[in-house]
Amino acid sequence: MIGMDFVSFLILLVISVAVSLVLHFALKMQVRAGLESFIGKVIWGWIGAWLGSPVFGYWFAGWNYQNVYIIPAILGSFALLILMIDLVKSVKTTS
Repeated sequence: MIGMDFVSFLILLVISVAVSLVLHFALKMQVRAGLESFIGKVIWGWIGAWLGSPVFGYWFAGWNYQNVYIIPAILGSFALLILMIDLVKSVKTTS
């Protein structure tokens, strides 16, 4: 996954934007309101989606493009975003 092509990058970006939209606007899981927080979620969500297949496994061989497996990428994006939101909120409340 280190040397991915542009289509793989775009698939991970679309997954990240979709998961970030759900968490930021639909579920209101925000550290701060605003566009900066959403863009931060998109960046961290992309990293989570990128790590999703190697961490969660390679499921559903029909739902993949090269080494990007859709369901593990969605789970990875959700997992890292929820972890980051919780981490920042817990550090913010203890300070």
